[in-house]
Order: sequence, then structure tokens, then C-alpha cells
Amino acid sequence: MVRGVSIIDARIAPTADGWRLDRALADAVPTLSRERLKVLIASGAVTREGAMARDPAKRAAAGDIFQVSVPAPTPAHNEPQDIPLVIAYEDEHLIVIDKPAGLVVHPAAGNLDGTLVNALLHHCGGSLSGIGGVARPGIVHRIDKDTSGLMVAAKTDRTHEGLAKQFAAHSIDRRYRAITGGIPRPADGTVDAPLARSPQNRKKVAIVQGGKRAVTHYRTIEKLRDAALVECRLETGRTHQVRVHMQSLGHALLGDPVYGRTKGAQKALLDQLDFRRQALHAAHLGFIHPISGNALAFESAMPADMQELFSRLHV
Repeated sequence: MVRGVSIIDARIAPTADGWRLDRALADAVPTLSRERLKVLIASGAVTREGAMARDPAKRAAAGDIFQVSVPAPTPAHNEPQDIPLVIAYEDEHLIVIDKPAGLVVHPAAGNLDGTLVNALLHHCGGSLSGIGGVARPGIVHRIDKDTSGLMVAAKTDRTHEGLAKQFAAHSIDRRYRAITGGIPRPADGTVDAPLARSPQNRKKVAIVQGGKRAVTHYRTIEKLRDAALVECRLETGRTHQVRVHMQSLGHALLGDPVYGRTKGAQKALLDQLDFRRQALHAAHLGFIHPISGNALAFESAMPADMQELFSRLHV
């Protein structure tokens, strides 16, 4: 083994027979994204029986075993910052955070600091997983900047891998509270519609045939004044999934600056309350602890801004 390089044996599953190699490997090794695997394949880091697999589009065969050489995480340049966190649970393996609206999860262009990662680096003292390719971020999944609520971060690579497998298997229990414009009919239902970047606007997500499968189960909790409090349970976890799926039903989330078109009395109310985000809150998170095997579940009440909006819309 080359120093600082981990070797992962990846066996192609029967269900992945005939898939593109990058897709089949992402299925076999859920801790590595498809995009990262494309880079590893192109760099010669993926081999089969000693021969390099250089083409990510080559079709994989069930039962094939590939060796994936994963270099040690590159040092993160993110600075620890003393940003207050609301912690729902923490042990030596993972941490569950109740994220406020407005807090970006991961540094990126336009948000190079002041993020959840910066806060976690400070709080955890550098003890965060690096399996994603950059040392210490710990991020297993994300929540939109202007969505509030529960998310989990990993402190060790073993924990990260265990959580990533649960996300890939869609066994994580994630339920959101949303306030929609209008009252959904039927009151309960399922949206099964594939999502991808919009061909017309790359900054938006849209229902696109050939996109990634996305499934949202929704139920109306309470009817409001030309609005509703809705619970959305995610079977998959795609970018902007709840927002796009509810819009597709004709009931975009109130306050959504991208997918909503709030008008009339509701717009006046949002202006009065200075409510400038989508009314969406990650209220429930349940999973199996990757190390102890215990079932964990957490609840988060709607934050004050959503609670005020809900109260003002109450019939």
C-alpha cells in the first residue's frame, strides 16, 4: 500500500450489471460520489486484475471486482470559527445539529467562511471525517442555506461510511414541515418524479425525464387560510426535492424565492413578517447509529419565524 492511500475493493452488484462504470462503482462504494469516482478513474486509480480502468463510461459486469485507490484527504483550508451551534445530540462518533435558516453548510464560492463546516471545525477541534476527499469536513448530507432543521455530521470515516450507506439505501427517516401556498388535493399523496438541473436555468432544479429518481411522500397536517402545514417524508434526498415536488403539485412553499410566486394577501403578510425564505424545516431525523447499532431519532420544533407565519395563517 502506498503511504496515505487506501485501497477499496468494490464488487459490482447484480443490479448494476450493464451500468456505466462510474455509476456502478458509486453504487458499490456509497462513500465516494460519482463525480469523485470519475476523477479517480481518469487518474488511473481504479484497476481490475492489475489493469487500469480509464473509461468511466465503460459498461460494468455483475461480479467484477475493482480496486479503487483513494488518496489521503487533502488538508482543508477552512478556518475554525466560533459560531454558536444548537446541538441535538453528540458523541465521539457523530453530531446532530439543529441548523438555523441562513447558515450555509459548506464553504463555496460566495460563502468562503461563516459556514456550518467552520463552526464544526471549531466545536469538534478538528475531529471530523475526511472520507469525502477533503480533510475534516464531516458532511454526510446537506440542507439548503435557507432551510432550517436537523442534520448529522460524522466525526470518523467509519461513521461517515456507515451513514452514507444508510442514505444510499434510503433508510434514513427524514421528515420536513412545510407551509404551502394553497391546500393540496388530495390531502395526502406521493410525488415520484425525476429531478435534474433545469435545461433552461442551471441554477434551478426541475422535473426532467432521465434525471435522478426522486420520491416525496406528503400529508396535510392542518389546513390554513389559503395555505397548509404539510409534512414531507423523503424517500430520496435530491437537491431542492421538496421545493420542486410541491411546486409541481401547484403548491409551492410560501416565501420560496426560486420556485414560488406568492401574491396578494400572503405576499403582504410575508412582507409584514419580513419572511424572506422558503417555509421549510427539517423536523425529524432518524437513523441507525453506525457504531453502536442503536436506533436514534430526533425532533425539532418549527423555528420562531415559521411558527409566527403558521399562527398568522391559522383559520
